[in-house]
Parts: sequence; C-alpha cells; structure tokens
Amino acid sequence: MSEAVILEQGVKVAQPVAAGQSLQAMAWRQLWRKRTALVGIGIIVVLMLTAILADVLAPYEPTATGSGVPMSLPNWQHPLGTDMLGRDMLSRVVYGSRVALYVGVLSLILPICAGIPLGVISGFYGGALDNVIMRLMDIMLAFPIFLLAIVVMVILEPSTTNVVIALGIVRIPIYARIVRGSVLSVKSLTYIEAAKALAVRDPRLLWGHILPNCMAPIIVTSTLSVGTSIIAEASLSFLGLGTQPPTPSWGWDLKAGLMILEINPWICLFPGIAIFLTVLAFNLFGDGLRDALDPRLKM
Repeated sequence: MSEAVILEQGVKVAQPVAAGQSLQAMAWRQLWRKRTALVGIGIIVVLMLTAILADVLAPYEPTATGSGVPMSLPNWQHPLGTDMLGRDMLSRVVYGSRVALYVGVLSLILPICAGIPLGVISGFYGGALDNVIMRLMDIMLAFPIFLLAIVVMVILEPSTTNVVIALGIVRIPIYARIVRGSVLSVKSLTYIEAAKALAVRDPRLLWGHILPNCMAPIIVTSTLSVGTSIIAEASLSFLGLGTQPPTPSWGWDLKAGLMILEINPWICLFPGIAIFLTVLAFNLFGDGLRDALDPRLKM
C-alpha cells in the first residue's frame, strides 16, 4: 500500500490508496458499473455468437426458396414467417448478422490505418503540412457522409466488400480530425516537453508517447462507428447499392418486405428489430466507454 495525502479540515491526513491501480483498471471498473453498457455488451455477445453459430442456429438455408409457403405468418415451423419466395425469415435474420458484423468491423480498418497517421502527423508537425492535410479532409467533409458513400458505391459496383471500402473512405477525415485534436492537447504536456529535452526521436515520441495517450477518443469513436456502419450498410442495401441478393441482408429484406407491407407486415418487422437492437447495443457500449475513459466524468 502507498499513502496519499489529503487535506481534511485544514489538516493533512495520510490515507491509504491501493497500489498498482492503473487508469485502465479504473476504466474497466467504471465500465462494469454502468448497467446500460452491460446491456449493450450482452447484446453484442449474443450477436457475435449468432453470427459464429449461424450454421447451427438457422433452421433452413437462408437462400433456399420454397422452404415454406410464401408470405406465411409466424408459425411453429417458421417462427418469423417466410418472404415472397418462401425463404425462412429466421434463417435470413440469423445469417444477416454476419453481414452486419462484417461491414461494421472491417469498415474501421481503412480509417484507422489512414486517418490516425494523418491526424498524428498533422497535429504534431503543424504548419503548411497541417494546412494541406486538413484542407483535404475539409473537402471530404463538405459532402454529406451518406451521399459520399453513395458516390463511391456508384463508382464501384454494388457489393458487401465495396460497402466496407466506401464507408472506410468517408470516415478517414473523421478519424484524422479527432486524432489531430487529441495530439494538439497532448503534445503540450510536460512529459512530452521532457521527452523532447532528452532528444527522443520523433517516431518514438509520436507512436510511443503521444498516440497511446490519444486512444480514448479513438476507441469510443470506433465503437460508435460500428453501429452507424451497420445502419449505412442497411440503407445502401435498401437502395440496391449494398449487399446484393440472394445474400441475406437486413437492409435488403427490409426493402423487399415494404412491397408487401400491407399484406404481411411481419416481414419488415424482424429485420428492423435486428437493426435497432444491434445499433442500440453498440451505442450503449460506446456511451459506457466514453464515461469510463473520460477522466472529467470521474470527478
């Protein structure tokens, strides 16, 4: 145990503090105290298990037509009903979780690999290099994100992989700006000045000292971005620019169900619920991470 000195009624009193408590341990403890974050984590775990065990959980092949009577209501044989081609909706919702996680997670690779280095270099060196990088980012941000994703998808051909590329491209300026702001605040701290005085080289200073202390906003942004990527994929698939049939996609099934909404509203209900719960889970988890990693919220 170590001792911390506090001021109590004008008198200094020694109070024991648990030794070896890192900021990471405090953050995890704070996260596990957030019930909403735990709910989000629980839903995410269920979603991941569903995607991994889709071959076991799905009662039918998701693309097999004629597995039931077309447009049937939920029943014992098909708990979520069937679509216009007689495909089991439960199987399609289960397999659609794979597409959702695939797009949500992999769409972070490009902005992390490109946006973070651009933000670090821009914030650390400043000057003309900072102006050039940030003006390029401003040009990309001048377009609405969803519209820019549609433009990229029109240039490419509609597919799940190209949705990942499109969403990755439109998020590069977001990550670059977030990291730049964090670097600007961290590089003026005392320990960075001390490292410069010890002639620590720039690469080691950037990647060994500055970037690790900018990870909190990056982690929170990445968590929240998964949910928005899932919505974007569903929206692009709804427009016919994303995942193409017969691959199971919540957005495409939602679009197909709208055409017969008055006849059988169940077809739209369950893909919509899947999108809602998944995005809600990542938002709750992201909010919990923000509260746990932001030191100002621990006061």
